[in-house]
Order: sequence, then C-alpha cells, then structure tokens
Amino acid sequence: MTTNLTKPISIKLLFAMLVITIGAEVLLYLTRYSYLASTLYDAMMVSSLFVGLKLHRRISSSEPIQATKRQLTLKFTGAFLIFFIGSTIINIYSSNTFNDFNVDYDQYVQDYTDMQMDVDQHSSAADSETKTKPDSTFFEKVDTIGPDLYTDALAGLEEVWRLAYIILLLVVCKKFFPNRWASGRRDIFLMCALFLTSILFGIDHTLDSVEPWAVKIGAIVTFANMGLLFGLILLWTRNLWVTVLVHSLYDITATLSWYYLDSAVELMTLIVLIVHVILQTVEKLQQKRLLHQLETEERVQAAE
Repeated sequence: MTTNLTKPISIKLLFAMLVITIGAEVLLYLTRYSYLASTLYDAMMVSSLFVGLKLHRRISSSEPIQATKRQLTLKFTGAFLIFFIGSTIINIYSSNTFNDFNVDYDQYVQDYTDMQMDVDQHSSAADSETKTKPDSTFFEKVDTIGPDLYTDALAGLEEVWRLAYIILLLVVCKKFFPNRWASGRRDIFLMCALFLTSILFGIDHTLDSVEPWAVKIGAIVTFANMGLLFGLILLWTRNLWVTVLVHSLYDITATLSWYYLDSAVELMTLIVLIVHVILQTVEKLQQKRLLHQLETEERVQAAE
C-alpha cells in the first residue's frame, strides 16, 4: 500500500495537497476572527473533492480484486458500525476522564440549539404578524438546521485532508530514511503518519475556539482518538469515499440528535446494522452458490 501512496507526485497535485492541508490549518485558526475565513474554509473543503478523486486511485489501486457494489456497501455498513462502537467507547472514556471538556461540550450543544430554535421561533412570530405564506415554515426549518447539515456533509471531506497528509508524511519518510524504506519495513512509517494525522485532527478541532487548557486537552484527546478510528477505517477499507461517507453521515445524524431526536445516531446505526446483516447473508449465499457451481464443473470435467 505504501508503494502506491508514494508514487511520483506532479507539482500541480503537490501544490493542491499542501493547500488543503496547511491552508486548511491556517483558515481554521482564522475562523475564530473572521467569517470570511470560515467561508473560504468551506470552499476549500468543496475543492478538496477534486483532489480526492486523484488520491483515491492511490489507495484503491492496492486492492487485489475489484469490489462489487454489494461488497462496497458492506464495507460502508461495516465501517459505520465499527465507528459507532469505537466512538461510543471514546465518548465514555472522555466523559469519565475529561470532565471539564464533557461539561463544556454539553453546554455548547445546549446553547447552540437553543439559540437556533430561538431564531426560528422569532422568525415564525414575525411571519405570522405579516401573514407570510404557510410554505415559508418549511424554509424556516431548512434555514435553522440546513447550514449545520451542510457543514456536516463537508466534514466528511476532512478524510481527503487526512489521506493527503499521510501521503506527504510518507514521501518525507521515503526521502529522509531511504535505507529503512528500501528494506521493506514501511508499515511503521504508515502507522506513524496515521498517528500524527490523528493528533493534528484533534488539534484542528480546537483551532477555531478559545477555551481553557483543561477543555482543550480533553477536546484534542477525544477528537484525536476519533481521527485515529477514521484513519484505521480508511486503511481497512482502502476506499476514501466509503470513509468520507461514514464521517459525513455520522456527523449529520449527530446534528439531527441535537434538534429532533436524541437517539438519531442509535436509530441510524440500527438501520445500518439491519442492512449489513441482510447484505452479508446475501453475499454468503452468493459465495456458496459460486462454490457449488465450481465443484459441479470440476466433477463434470473429471467425469469426461
């Protein structure tokens, strides 16, 4: 896998990778001061989609056999279930270890949703006074939660950022440790790159806010563990877009749990689990059918 990830990189692709890694770090920090920086960061996340199309080939080309659509769906459902279990363990650990972060985050969610709902209620009251058309209620709800869902969808593209960072770090390791690289012991470099990107992922979740260090440390450790989990999923599935989809869908359902249904994440996980079991059963039946067909053909050939 490391050989594919470190294939020669064009100057144009290298520049694009540096922009969506180092550039994203800078813009994230500036978002605490500037709304424009936040808008530019969103634009950078959208543009990273095109960089991801290039990088996806590097990690997917290491797959020995091309996966079918059903197998890809199984990868997604399996990855989502793994992340749900892992994130639940991480959240339990963080809530018991970093109380300041846990209380601060819970208060942030409560304050943020209350603020959004207050804006929605004020808009509804103003519209009722001016006798606005009933259809406007739908758009008011969209305006309340829509920006958050948009941000959550873009958050999945942070996995492009992660893969770009991993590739850049591996290229540096290949350059500065040529003997160890040539010896074939490259997985250690890959795991080091994964560990470093996970720490950066945790730090990035504190760049846009000013909090006490007790809160920051809890946030960095919590999100670094989440990042490590996403990274392991990326290496396991060898599919960038499966990891992007898991990240986006989990963030979207988490946001829905803020506004509408407390158990939105658990409900989505149950749906994914049912789909996973059904597809896994179909896949096993298909494999048995193919195996039986091959055995039948072999017996026919032996009889002839």
